[in-house]
Amino acid sequence: MLDHAREAVDMVRERSLHDLETDRMLNLALVRLMEVIGEAAARIPKSFQDSHNKIPWRDIADLRNRLIHGYDAINFDILWTIIQDDLPALIKHLEVIVSEKS
Repeated sequence: MLDHAREAVDMVRERSLHDLETDRMLNLALVRLMEVIGEAAARIPKSFQDSHNKIPWRDIADLRNRLIHGYDAINFDILWTIIQDDLPALIKHLEVIVSEKS
């Protein structure tokens, strides 16, 4: 999750929403990264999720489901906002978890 979240944030650095909407390779890559993040979140054991409840595990997994099943109706405004506003916080939380496990 951490690697994919970092990659998504790095990918949009110095990019715009317009780039996401018009660059097919960028939007396919970002959608795929978000799908993988969501799939990973869904596979985290409930007990681990409960002990790290600052992370919105269910919301992340639900986003994956919306992307997978609603691939023909992705709202890039929402995806952009998630990548810009939510992923940096997720990265920080995941970095703490990883550092605790090291």
